[in-house]
Amino acid sequence: MPSTVVHVAFAGLIGIALLGDEFDTKAILLVMGTSALLDLDTLIGIVVPGTHRAALHNLWIVLLPAAALLWDTRYREESLVRKRWGVYGHRLAWTTLAALLFAHVLLDAFFNGVNLFWPVHDRFYDLSGELLVTDQRGLVQTFVELEGSGIAETTARGTTEDTHYRTGVDPTRDEPATGVERIFPIAATGERFVLTIAGLTAVAVRILEDQQAD
Repeated sequence: MPSTVVHVAFAGLIGIALLGDEFDTKAILLVMGTSALLDLDTLIGIVVPGTHRAALHNLWIVLLPAAALLWDTRYREESLVRKRWGVYGHRLAWTTLAALLFAHVLLDAFFNGVNLFWPVHDRFYDLSGELLVTDQRGLVQTFVELEGSGIAETTARGTTEDTHYRTGVDPTRDEPATGVERIFPIAATGERFVLTIAGLTAVAVRILEDQQAD
């Protein structure tokens, strides 16, 4: 699964792209730090087994704040966000939510899966797959696999009752962790390593430019 480091680096790239003229060191660190916070459900999973990749890795984490922000900025006579933080706060809020969605929730969903609709619907969805074009089968996607009249078990997997994602903090479930190797991944594939280096380097350059401009 993508490590917290990968999530933070990817969030940095999204922050750089979307903050635009509102970019500053404080804003980009907030975007990246907020993305890292979602992995705290690893600790929640120790107390409530099965809630890692569920408690803070669901779509509601993004959709509910996004709905509230949209209502505040589009349908209120005077936006509380704009009144308190101006255009800077408005852009920062939307950028942070975009980073949470793409750099964390969906990135994990496409790497071994997350419990997308928990707690309303307790089911882990693994969207790992590929999208390709062939000369014999045409356009092919395997992100969501169907079986009969529903979603195949390769896509819709277990629930919080029977699903455990191994981490360095919580390597096993319902078993003593004595002697079990605790692995804390940084970049489990070359692609993720390149993404991490690119994201952190780009953020460092922008922060340096921001400080020099001041």
